[in-house]
Amino acid sequence: MASKRGRNFARVSARRDTSPDGPHPMIGVKLWKNPCRLSFRVNFIAHHFNQPLYDWIWRELRLTMPEHIVLYALALKDGITADDIAASTARPKNTLSRGVNAVLRKKLIERRADPRDRRRLILTLTARGRRIVARTVPAFVAHENGMASALTAAERRTLEALLEKIILEKPNWPTQIQGRP
Repeated sequence: MASKRGRNFARVSARRDTSPDGPHPMIGVKLWKNPCRLSFRVNFIAHHFNQPLYDWIWRELRLTMPEHIVLYALALKDGITADDIAASTARPKNTLSRGVNAVLRKKLIERRADPRDRRRLILTLTARGRRIVARTVPAFVAHENGMASALTAAERRTLEALLEKIILEKPNWPTQIQGRP
């Protein structure tokens, strides 16, 4: 009897064609004929992870993606600045600033001056903001687990380690687009 890993590999390999039960033909082209395969795959996964979640959050809570990003970041580490959130998300500062202002108006966060540096504005979740995050984070976790269900535990740890390795090399990534070689 074939192992689970062997069955998974066979299932994934069978999807490489553009048969009716495989991916859309253009997805197949982008997966296997694309010179930027890693970035396409990461973007494809991120989009298909984020879109249904943020559509649900909008329908249920009337929060935009930037608003929830602010709440989620503060749930992970309360007492940080909008600049900290921007640095950790690669989202434009003006987009996050609008998100911060919106969740302030909705009384989901509070803003106060840092006692050590009055120019810095510290953000913290309110009780209402914490309740929203407590409601939404389980959906994020379940969605991620569903998407990663094709991987064994070891494969998932390997993927996470490889992505972490790429992310930690960010200081060495090119910062400018070069012309043709």
